[in-house]
Amino acid sequence: MYNSACSAAAGGCSEPERHDRDGLITHETAVAPVEHDYSGFDIVKATQYGAIARVKELIEAGWDVNQPDSETVTLLHWAAINNRKDIIKYFLDKGAIVDAVGGELNATPLHWATRQGHLGAVVLLLAAGADPSIRDAEGCSCIHLAAQFGHTALVAYFIARGVNPDLQDRGGMTALMWAAWKISALDPVRLLLTLGANPSLADHTHGNTALHWAILARNATAVSTLVLKGKANMEVPNLRGDTPLTMLQPHVGSIWIGSKVSDRIRELTQQSQRRNPFVRMTLDKRFRWWTMIATPFLVFYLAGLIFCADTLIIIKVFLIGCLYGVAQTVGQHLFDENLMALLPLSVYMATKLWFYVTWLTYIAPTVSFLASLAFLTCSAGLWVCFLKSWRGNPGVIQPTQEQRFRTIIELSERGATGFEPAAFCSACLVRRPVRSKHCSVCDRCVARFDHHCPWVGNCIGAKNHKYFMGFLWMLLVMCAWMLYGGANFYVQTCDFNMDGGLWSALVAIGSCNPWVGWVMGNALLHMSWVTVLTICQSYQVVCLGMTTNERLNRGRYRHFQAKGGKSPFNRGPLRNLFDFLECSCCGLVQPQRTDWMQFFEFDKHVEHEPLLRPDNFHSNYYPNDRPPPPPSTGSRRRRRPPNPERELAALMKSQAISAMLKSGSKMKLS
Repeated sequence: MYNSACSAAAGGCSEPERHDRDGLITHETAVAPVEHDYSGFDIVKATQYGAIARVKELIEAGWDVNQPDSETVTLLHWAAINNRKDIIKYFLDKGAIVDAVGGELNATPLHWATRQGHLGAVVLLLAAGADPSIRDAEGCSCIHLAAQFGHTALVAYFIARGVNPDLQDRGGMTALMWAAWKISALDPVRLLLTLGANPSLADHTHGNTALHWAILARNATAVSTLVLKGKANMEVPNLRGDTPLTMLQPHVGSIWIGSKVSDRIRELTQQSQRRNPFVRMTLDKRFRWWTMIATPFLVFYLAGLIFCADTLIIIKVFLIGCLYGVAQTVGQHLFDENLMALLPLSVYMATKLWFYVTWLTYIAPTVSFLASLAFLTCSAGLWVCFLKSWRGNPGVIQPTQEQRFRTIIELSERGATGFEPAAFCSACLVRRPVRSKHCSVCDRCVARFDHHCPWVGNCIGAKNHKYFMGFLWMLLVMCAWMLYGGANFYVQTCDFNMDGGLWSALVAIGSCNPWVGWVMGNALLHMSWVTVLTICQSYQVVCLGMTTNERLNRGRYRHFQAKGGKSPFNRGPLRNLFDFLECSCCGLVQPQRTDWMQFFEFDKHVEHEPLLRPDNFHSNYYPNDRPPPPPSTGSRRRRRPPNPERELAALMKSQAISAMLKSGSKMKLS
């Protein structure tokens, strides 16, 4: 809306803020001033180039700070569009009208600063009482401009300062609609949904929701975010009677949609076409959930029955193949996107259940009472650690909406550091403690994050890591007890010995009781990977003093880089162990008890250094032999804001021309 033409560079200006469209990363780099004689500059040019000494000289000489030019543009407009924060403060101190309307589109200085994405200027203007709800000549307020141009940090700051995320412009477009139509990155659509934007609202002109606009723009990121995260209604018709579902159905399977959205479209299509109770049952989410949970229990049992069948080996192999085919068919028709979240946990539960049945039915009569007692005691400890790991809080950082707003305001007004990814999670909108990480599976931030474990269906973090280690050790012992009990069963009840070699022993197992052998095989399989995982986890915790996430990504963390890739939290094996267990051994040692959910500052010299520095963020880097960019001097004809109706007509026209060209080429070929 307020596009500016650039004049020749002269010097003395600062590089405007840059915004990472994939998150709330705001970084402002100061450029060293270039020697220049500003004495001949008029007040407008001095403001544009940041020559504050010349500005003060002219104002003190009697220039009215509120005097507009021929297009009613004030000096505060020019200072705002060029992010001259010192000059903005000076003008405000001199009585500049903060909401002065000027220019062809009757916009305020806050509109101009928002259009350019200048968070620093916006903070100053709002602090001075600027009204972000004022609409320009096109009917857009500041939050609509910020969404149109993908300035996510500004969208967050406006909402945190009280702007309604569902505020509609003159045509009924909300910030969410603009972002879905214009911005192909994850934010600000995700941010707006997190802050409570309503995806079901429709504009006045076309009756389109945000999902309609995302589909018209073929914005795959916005479509998947609205459907999967925003749970947008796909059956809301616009004024033409088109629903998002009918608009997406021809594109099912296309690369730009994505598999998860395609699955959702197929599910809704099948639901609308269901005709009999069986189809309705297979589409029921609760029935699918129970099917995915029950399948490992049944497959384990049926496979054991096949091994126990008194028939030829070739028939057993055929039956195992049939069982695999049935399981595959069930999976294709009844399993959904939650499979990988449920299957490992269900496999573990099924294996443990059949361990109990086998021990009590076959092994308990052949071993001593103390052996069975030890097995059950180990199992009780396993259950405690498993429940703590599975259902316990791993250290989830759960802010209230008020805390989110407070964090956004604090980081916005901090200054040049802004929304650093090392200190702020743009998904949860929380200040990120040291050693924390956002889990992409659970979609939440976890303190002292280790990893997401599918076998317990939960993240492993600060509050449940020690229980997870106990779970691994107890599971390892239980598998070992199961192997001991099975071996003792075969020695006591079958003609079992290893004198004839491994093959004769396997034949004896198969002819005596294949079920116990099947269970022992599962115990040995699980024991192998549990042993490897237990050794890795113990080595990381005790010897390295780091988490799995830190070991994999230590090259990305500055506090690890400063130590040459070693953990700054490593206090030696013995202290690491006591710190991890939070155990004092009856007062013999003093563990370091740290609240990792509130641990925000590790080393100010390291942690507070901006992540995006001039030597690693090329967009803000200007070598000494290159002049800094010129200020925005404005053009007499500024580009109008994006108009959905006009752009939609242009899009339809281009598609029609493409279709005509394709048909014409086919006619020539024929």
